[in-house]
Amino acid sequence: METYGAKTVPLGGWFSMPKRVLPGALIVGDSAAFLNAERLKGIHLAIEGGMMAAKTIFEALKADAYTEAQLGLYDRLFQESRAREELYGVRNFHQGFDHGLFAGMVNTGNDTSMWDEEDGFFYDVLRLPDGSSSRLKVRSMVGLLPLCAVTVFEGDVFKKYPESRERVRRFLAARPELTAAIQDPALPGKGGRLLASILNESRLRRVLARMLDEAEFFGPHGIRALSRYHADNPYTFNAGGQEYRVDYLPGESDSGMFGGNSNWRGPVWMPVNALIIRALLQYYTYYGDDFRVECPTGSGRQMTLYQVAEELTRRLAGLFLKDAQGRRPVHGDTRKFQDDPHWRDLILFYEYFHGDTGLGVGASHQTGWTGVVVRAMHLFATTTPGQMLELGKKAVIIEEAPSARGRRPPAKP
Repeated sequence: METYGAKTVPLGGWFSMPKRVLPGALIVGDSAAFLNAERLKGIHLAIEGGMMAAKTIFEALKADAYTEAQLGLYDRLFQESRAREELYGVRNFHQGFDHGLFAGMVNTGNDTSMWDEEDGFFYDVLRLPDGSSSRLKVRSMVGLLPLCAVTVFEGDVFKKYPESRERVRRFLAARPELTAAIQDPALPGKGGRLLASILNESRLRRVLARMLDEAEFFGPHGIRALSRYHADNPYTFNAGGQEYRVDYLPGESDSGMFGGNSNWRGPVWMPVNALIIRALLQYYTYYGDDFRVECPTGSGRQMTLYQVAEELTRRLAGLFLKDAQGRRPVHGDTRKFQDDPHWRDLILFYEYFHGDTGLGVGASHQTGWTGVVVRAMHLFATTTPGQMLELGKKAVIIEEAPSARGRRPPAKP
């Protein structure tokens, strides 16, 4: 079985498909293993399979015959279908990777990785029916999310689970081309911790340099979902005689695509910002204070990754806090919410926020995912860098009064 998102489906594919035709029965959809294992997508294949099954059943009803021979039409339709072509094309996906990363990429016909060495960034990869592939050089959250694929293990993990050390060693020894592209998971960091990360130190620094650039992702109120670079440099792609275009849209969408949702086209979206904060703290517990980056990029100001995470949280919190003029960016120019004493302190947790001004955009009741900003604010109010380095992940549940951190406690009324 394969679990992804909120779904659990049979781990299908060409070599997993059962006999599809039985006397009086047809095996359809997930049960027929109609799953593209490379893309983890199967809804379109299940629909096509359902249509073939419906045609088979219709013919069986007309003939009033439900034998295996009559229902064999289903198999014949499958042999001529696009579903068969797609499933056959990715038949060696899992088996290929059993022999290493390179073999897996060759067997799937996909030798174009998401990482672009020249740009120092990750991009979507488009695969065409002829087997060719190319990067779609849109500077989007796609290029930042690999940074979030990180976790840190305490140094005593192999003492607690000694059999795991040998398993990890064998796995990595069989895949030298994989370990060449990622952080060495056997290299100890601060406190003897081990880092499991897609990004090695060099690539991490390159992605952070772009993420922390205020002319790109690092907005005044958080990390934008799309680089502001595309405001003046829209990305265009031509296919089938038609031009497709991606512009920077900091607020509401300018089209009905995806129901008018523009989360990924420029606004600040709280859930992915929270993932980035988590990732930065994970990296900090491994690299410690010696790892510093320029924040913002080009400012000349060097920060630890703890400080970067804290600065990002400060910008996110600024969406809801009053500025020097007594205005909350989230309310924009809505005077009722800015000035009316009955409304001005009632905060709305919008779906996402304008990438330049911080104005609340989309639905105004997204307390679930936007409310996570409160947890981030609380974390940095009660946790010190020293605690993070000493306690690691445990530090996030340790609370310490501001006065104990060398900060002046709030004045008593």
